[in-house]
Amino acid sequence: MIHVESAIKPQIEIKTQLPGPEATKIIEKEKKFLATGTKCWETPAVPAEGKGVWFKDVDGNTLMDWTNGMVVVLGHSHPKWLEATTQQLQKLFYFNSPDFPNPLQAELAEELTKLAPGDFPKKVFFSSSGTEAVEAALKVARVGTGKNIIIHWLGDFHGRTAGSLSTTASKSVHRRDYTFALGNTYGLPYAYCYRCWYKMEYPSCDLHCARIMERYFKTQIPPENVAGIIFEPMQGEGGYVVPPKEFYQVVREIAEKYGILLIADEVQNCFGKSGYWFASEHFGITPHIIAVAKGLANGAPMGATIFPAEYDFPRQGMHSNTFGGQLLSCASSLATLKIIREQKLLENVRKIGEHFRNRLLEMKDKYECIGDVRTLGVLIGVEFVKDKNSREPAADLRNRIIEECYQMGLLMIPCGESTIRITPAFVITKEEVDLGLDILSRAVEKALKA
Repeated sequence: MIHVESAIKPQIEIKTQLPGPEATKIIEKEKKFLATGTKCWETPAVPAEGKGVWFKDVDGNTLMDWTNGMVVVLGHSHPKWLEATTQQLQKLFYFNSPDFPNPLQAELAEELTKLAPGDFPKKVFFSSSGTEAVEAALKVARVGTGKNIIIHWLGDFHGRTAGSLSTTASKSVHRRDYTFALGNTYGLPYAYCYRCWYKMEYPSCDLHCARIMERYFKTQIPPENVAGIIFEPMQGEGGYVVPPKEFYQVVREIAEKYGILLIADEVQNCFGKSGYWFASEHFGITPHIIAVAKGLANGAPMGATIFPAEYDFPRQGMHSNTFGGQLLSCASSLATLKIIREQKLLENVRKIGEHFRNRLLEMKDKYECIGDVRTLGVLIGVEFVKDKNSREPAADLRNRIIEECYQMGLLMIPCGESTIRITPAFVITKEEVDLGLDILSRAVEKALKA
């Protein structure tokens, strides 16, 4: 195997204006030929190579990346991961895994059934993305139970394909001008305590947002027809919102009372970002069905749906795809899980997450514009407001802060209405955290003066 040592040094180095001249050419070409999507045109980083939480762009600038840990959990170009995936690439890249058995697919499926919470026989459906994993989860729940209603939470993001989109409720633009193919879905207000839908305060609210579900059962949603309740343990696109642990325990009690399946969308939460393999474990709940993707294969396209074996599709052909269980993605996933274990990266996530939290809470006390700090491992949300009393979202300020960070060599992205999401790779060090947070602090001060 040919190994090329990265020339990236773990330090910020800005040689040109951002974006630089070569990056600008690529940006203009993308604007001309690519469909409108979710590009961050205000911070258009154009990477050329990466190592750990660092990347060098096409103009030779070196920046720190606090965005791609959402997927590249081991950091860019992890040597052991590269070795495993390269070895598989040299053997066999593709061989129609949905139609023919292969050892890596079998091994990974067994690994996931053991890793997922729940002491019951499980099976796995492989796909290529998070939205596909959710689509499969919804099918499994409806086919397996013979029921047709799905309950979801306002603020959740479950994907953009027709079925998953009908349970996505983080931004109305996701649904605008579309006609849904999947009906019988109901969205209920989430436990967003900083912006409570019911204007209550936790814990005196007694988890009203969870308990009110039974009132819906009496008036609008017949519980005997509900197949499942789908949820993100920690909301991602909706603002990195962490509910109280007791919220999901009440939801679980209601689900058990009416024989409803719990469907955890762990696509953004899973494989260690919370400090647990699955964020559901943090909340002390055992979902029946779990959808995973993003960090599962450290950047290779991979999604998976883990579900009770008793709910397996009753007939061949009811559900399948082309790229699920693809050899390279399976090798990448197995290598990712192995490296996380061997290098004890979950321990680092918990330790680094606590350091992030402590420093960000200090910043919250210092700056009137930081309304809330929400952390679960290295899933980190910082919500910006015009002032702490009104809690009025400050989206423009948040966007200026992200732009200022980019110009100083720190790449971040937004979520929710006025939140910055921080998702570094598991290999980030305390020194790198401090460097990035110092930049964030300076960016806040510059943005406030603008």
